[in-house]
Amino acid sequence: MNEALLHLQQSLTAGGLDAILVTDPKHVYYLTGFASNPHERFLGLLLIRGEEPALIVPALDAEAANAASSVKTILTHSDTDNPYELLKARFDGKTPGVFGLEKEHFTVSRFEQLSASVTAGSFRDIGPLLRAMRAIKTPEEIRRMKHAAELVEEVLRQGLSHVKAGATENDLVAELDYLMKKVGASGPSFDTMVLTGINTSLPHGVPGNTKVQPGDLLMFDLGVFAGGYASDITRTFAVEEVDGKLVDIYNTVLAANQAGIAASVAGATFGSVDQAARAVIDAAGYGEYFVHRVGHGLGMDCHEYPSLHGLNQDLVEIGNVYTIEPGIYVPGLGGVRIEDDVYITPEGPQTLTVFPKELTVLHL
Repeated sequence: MNEALLHLQQSLTAGGLDAILVTDPKHVYYLTGFASNPHERFLGLLLIRGEEPALIVPALDAEAANAASSVKTILTHSDTDNPYELLKARFDGKTPGVFGLEKEHFTVSRFEQLSASVTAGSFRDIGPLLRAMRAIKTPEEIRRMKHAAELVEEVLRQGLSHVKAGATENDLVAELDYLMKKVGASGPSFDTMVLTGINTSLPHGVPGNTKVQPGDLLMFDLGVFAGGYASDITRTFAVEEVDGKLVDIYNTVLAANQAGIAASVAGATFGSVDQAARAVIDAAGYGEYFVHRVGHGLGMDCHEYPSLHGLNQDLVEIGNVYTIEPGIYVPGLGGVRIEDDVYITPEGPQTLTVFPKELTVLHL
């Protein structure tokens, strides 16, 4: 049994829960080692106080589950079965007083089917519990995240060779997504973004057929999944010589990125990390053009807890991994974002992304 599952089992008693049903496939993987996309079929990990956990999987996944899962009680259902009858049989007539569910993942339809099979005194959301567990990464998780960071940086390194006269944003996106598979990643951790020229002033711009031109800023925002974990990096480049104001904006964002990383120490608030980066941009006179939080948690999902906005008073903890990604976006001129993945160690912040950040000029 892995450490995360043992912790969740202990939370049954400590949290006053009689049973827990985990249904998010990523959480099933996190707790058991079995990775699956069940599509519309039922997948669930059931924990009942005082009993061995049981993993419920579609019959077509039985062999894979038996090979990968640390949970050895595997219950299967065919496409013509009602999987909730397996849950009912597992309770053997007992009525759980407090039943823990992932409310953000469990649909109303599934809740109705569960309620028709299992009677419980009350239901409680276990989302916060799982969120807190996932926020503290283990050494093995950090190893996988470092690997994902290395892969995405290799993709970016190779992708820059395709920045040529006449290349469009979409051309570069296609090359990057192709390279992700070539270097061994599972795929992108989000929709790859390449923006050029004034399009860089759009924080969530959509790549199109705009061509790279001399004098442009060129922004790459990309990440990969590898070993079940995500990376996320943004780098902005100059194409030939760019306007001096854009250089000033770049240097301001770089200083803000460095300030946010330096503020990332255990015991600080997440809000103070945002404020440290924002203060640099405010002081340079660009405060109105920094329009988003400074970062977000990273792990099995590209966006997960915590949210690093200025009002978040939760505390940074050893084992947290999150992004630091300040940006300045000036409509009609252009924008800069510089993003790193930061791991909080007892000695301070460690960046998992090490791709150079000084302004690099690309030649067509």
